[in-house]
Amino acid sequence: MSGASVAILTVSDTAAADASADRSGPTIQSILIEKGFVCKHLVIVPDDEIRIRSVVLGWCDQGDVDWIITTGGTGFGVRDRTPEAIKPLLEREAPGLVHLLLSSSLNSTPLAALSRPVAGTIRHTLIITLPGSVKAVQENLAALLSTNVVEHALELVRGGSGRAVHAALAAEGVRVPGGSVAAASVSSRSGSVSAAGGAHHHHHHQHGHDHAPPTPRSVLSQDPALPAHTRQRESPYPLVSVAEAYLTILREISPSSVAEAPVSAKLRGHVIAEDVFAPQNVPSTYSTNVDGYALRSTDPPGVYEVLDHRTHALSAPLPEGAVFRVNTGGPLPAGADAVIMVEDTRLHSTKRTAAGEEYEEYEIETLAQVPPRENVREPGSDVRQGELVLERGTVVSGAGGEVGTLAFVGRTKVSVVRRPVVALLSTGNELLDVQSPNPFPSHGWGGIWDTNRPSLQAAIEGLGYEVVDLGIVPDSLEAHVDALRRSLEVADLVLTTGGTSMGVGDLLKPVIERHLGGTVHFGRVRVKPGKPTTFATVPTPGGRSERVPLFALPGNPASALVMFHVFVIPALRKLGGWPEDRCRLPSVRVQIQESMRLDSRPEYHRAVIKASPVGFKAYSTGGQRSSRVASLKGANGLVALPPRGERGPSKLEIGDLVEAILIGEVLMED
Repeated sequence: MSGASVAILTVSDTAAADASADRSGPTIQSILIEKGFVCKHLVIVPDDEIRIRSVVLGWCDQGDVDWIITTGGTGFGVRDRTPEAIKPLLEREAPGLVHLLLSSSLNSTPLAALSRPVAGTIRHTLIITLPGSVKAVQENLAALLSTNVVEHALELVRGGSGRAVHAALAAEGVRVPGGSVAAASVSSRSGSVSAAGGAHHHHHHQHGHDHAPPTPRSVLSQDPALPAHTRQRESPYPLVSVAEAYLTILREISPSSVAEAPVSAKLRGHVIAEDVFAPQNVPSTYSTNVDGYALRSTDPPGVYEVLDHRTHALSAPLPEGAVFRVNTGGPLPAGADAVIMVEDTRLHSTKRTAAGEEYEEYEIETLAQVPPRENVREPGSDVRQGELVLERGTVVSGAGGEVGTLAFVGRTKVSVVRRPVVALLSTGNELLDVQSPNPFPSHGWGGIWDTNRPSLQAAIEGLGYEVVDLGIVPDSLEAHVDALRRSLEVADLVLTTGGTSMGVGDLLKPVIERHLGGTVHFGRVRVKPGKPTTFATVPTPGGRSERVPLFALPGNPASALVMFHVFVIPALRKLGGWPEDRCRLPSVRVQIQESMRLDSRPEYHRAVIKASPVGFKAYSTGGQRSSRVASLKGANGLVALPPRGERGPSKLEIGDLVEAILIGEVLMED
């Protein structure tokens, strides 16, 4: 199908570190371009499930890619996770394509039996995973392209009828054993093909139908009004993986509305919602890039009178025997075509007051003759009128480059995706506000300090988001309903801590499902710390948006902060319009400097990441108990420990390499 658009994703730790090591991606690109396809993307990611899924979903969401091909990560290696990353995303699997791929490879080598390709569709995009070797890629593409299978699949996925292919098949007839072809007649009413011998082939296609996401399950939370003997003793919410939870968040959250904002330092963290074009040439006229004197390039070395903007109009031609003093960025007067630097001149005489005091240059001596255009910037030499200077989707960083670019071209306002406002609250009778310790009834004991709210507020505001602090909510149904309703009115995202587990006072899930009409998308995550982490959306008709995402984090301080970095920051970024492949915090490969025990669940071990001449090193912050918030003191990374396997090691040893999410600035090794 000439003209179909293709995106190629190379999955390789090696190629992600050194792009020149990618041989299969460019091979695919070359073959497809020769066949008339349009290759829109060629991206390399490491063998990381979330990174793979994020890029693939981002392409599918754009809606302008017909075919996504991945290469690498389909074997039996420990890091080969491409099938695990792609298969959960598929709405319709294509086992026939998988069989075709394996058959073509098995004709060349029996080792192809160890390949694990997957294929299928996501909305209107075809996905096929290929091996990582150049030879296997060439063999698989030959099988896919020589038979027109892909062309037919792409036509159907994009909503076509496939009539031309079906007509050709009908004209060819029905193949029977022995290789002969029987005459066939096609019934347009039934879609069946009848042939000699009474054979019937039913070939039904359903085209043009969107695939709706799975319908949310029914209410699972316990009813707080029921008697004690009916209370659930086990959570009814299924455990989901970190990857499943992350992808659910990206799927359920949509960017906020677009607004116009003034160009200022407050743009930091916003996402540009328009293509920005230069409204005029920069510079707008001939100007200089040094401090010096504008003159004619024909002027020989000698003594010249000094003029400036107070004694000479820019529009008037520069007189013979004179130079015009200019500062960096300043315009040249008419007639001047070069600038001599101050360093290449000498003061000859000065102007004096009536009292004889010097106050200004009168004449200078030029020590060299400068060529035309020397130290001169031509109009539009930096940016030409109409030139694209910032693309829609650009994240305005804190480094100043994007704000500087907008100011440079004279933009005073720009369209941006509105940054989300966060409503923050803690729950629990046992909590005390550190600034105003007014205890709720707590059965006669003193209570504990509310650690989560101030620490999370510091983290959220440190990222530039506005926080609405709703304080501490007591363990009563009415208080929870009232607080959450208020939060939905003022915020784009609600963040709560505590009340997510199985206690009598854990009311958040029942309130969300039974009183606010919300949907709990996941209520438990297979992770340590943070197992009770809950993500929901609540409809808000007539509000700031159609629905508001809500995160209920565990009450243990370390759990809350870790889950904030893993799940809430990506949600805030998605709300703010960040590209999906940048919603997740960046990660690096680190070498651990202490042995780390493995749990049955994947674990985020708090650590200090330091850069060294041989790579990144991770130093544990000590005890990792979920209530120990001190484990995050000084931490700038979360080491992603894999789960302990049944027959695998019980711990990682010093020197082992593992991924770590960066949550702060990387330090330099002493």
